[in-house]
Amino acid sequence: MTTSPSVILHSRPTVGSDELQALTSVIGSGQLSQGPRVEEFEQGMAALLGVAGGVAVSSGTAALEVALKALGVTPGDEVILPSYVCAAPWLAVVRVGAQPKIVDIEPDSYAIDPAAVKKALSARTSAIIVPHLFGLPADLTGLQSLGVPLIEDCAQTLGAIEAGRQVGTVGAVTVCSFYATKLLCTGEGGMVLSHDQSLLERARALREYDEEPALDDRAFNYKMTDLQAALGISQLSRFRSFLERRSEIAAAYRTAFSSTRLGLPVVPSGRSHVFYRFVVRLSRNIGSAASVIARLEQRGVQCRCPVFRPLHRYRDLAGCPVTEEAFAQALSLPIYPSMTDEEVARTIQAVTEELSE
Repeated sequence: MTTSPSVILHSRPTVGSDELQALTSVIGSGQLSQGPRVEEFEQGMAALLGVAGGVAVSSGTAALEVALKALGVTPGDEVILPSYVCAAPWLAVVRVGAQPKIVDIEPDSYAIDPAAVKKALSARTSAIIVPHLFGLPADLTGLQSLGVPLIEDCAQTLGAIEAGRQVGTVGAVTVCSFYATKLLCTGEGGMVLSHDQSLLERARALREYDEEPALDDRAFNYKMTDLQAALGISQLSRFRSFLERRSEIAAAYRTAFSSTRLGLPVVPSGRSHVFYRFVVRLSRNIGSAASVIARLEQRGVQCRCPVFRPLHRYRDLAGCPVTEEAFAQALSLPIYPSMTDEEVARTIQAVTEELSE
C-alpha cells in the first residue's frame, strides 16, 4: 500500500476570484462592519427561501440563541432536540435558561424522530429544534403535527425539499450557519429567518444594543460584518451550481459503492437530498469508524465521523440506542463543490480498495 502524495480533505471552502473581488469591493468602500452588504445578504437569503425576512448574526450558534429568545423561550421552558447533532443547539438552549430534552433519531435519515419527540412532550415544552442533517430534511410533516413551534436548523440542508416544501419555510423560525465549509460560506456567520415580521423585529433588537431607546439585558453584539456578507452574496449567486456539483459527486459515489459493503444514504419518499455530507453506514465486520478513518487517511483520503460526539454521551444519559448505532457506524466521505474529478476518483479508489481487503 502506498500513501498518496497529497491528502484529500474531508471539507474545504469553495471560494475563488468572485469572492476575492467581493471582499476587495467592501474594503474599498470603507464600510467594513454591519452595513448595506449585510442588508443585501439578508434580503437574498429571504428570497432564496421565500420568507418575509432575515436577521444576519455572527454565527449559527448565535442564530439559535437569538431564535429561541425571539420565539419567547424563557427559563423554566423545555426545548426538545436530538442527541445526534453538534453541541450548538444544546448550548443555545442552556444559555437562554431553558431545559434541553434530548431524544433519539430515525434509523435511516439520522434526523430527529417524531415518535420520540411525542413521548418527550410536556406542558412545559415551548419549542422543538429540528436539525436537517447532512443535506436531508427531517420529517417536518410528522413534527408539525405535534403542534409545538419548530426551529428549523438548515445549516446543512438549504435547498432541500420535504413534502413539496423547501426546508426553512415550515417552522416558526429558521436558523442557518455560514461557517467556512457549509453549503454557503461567509467564514463565520449565521442568520435567523421567518415568515413572522414581529419575530424578526425581536431578533433584530436582540442582535445589537447600540442606539436603542431602552436597555434589554438579553441583547448582545451578534452582528455580522459587511466583509462576511459580501462573501455570502457572492456565494448566493452560485448556490444552485454548488448543489449541482454535490449531486454529481453523490451520484458517482452511489454508482461506485453500490456493490460494496457500505450502506448508502437513504432518501425517504417525499424528501430530497442536497448532500452536504455523503454519509455511509459501515457494516460491523468492516471495523469501527475510527479504524476505517485511520486506514483511509493512510491512503490519502480524510474522512470523519459526521457527529463528533452525541449529546447524550456528553450528558451521560441513556435512551438513545439508534443514535448509539449511528455513532458507531456512520462515516462521512469528502464531498464539496471544489472537489475535482481526480479527487473524486481517488476517493472512490481508496474506499473501494480498503473495503475489499
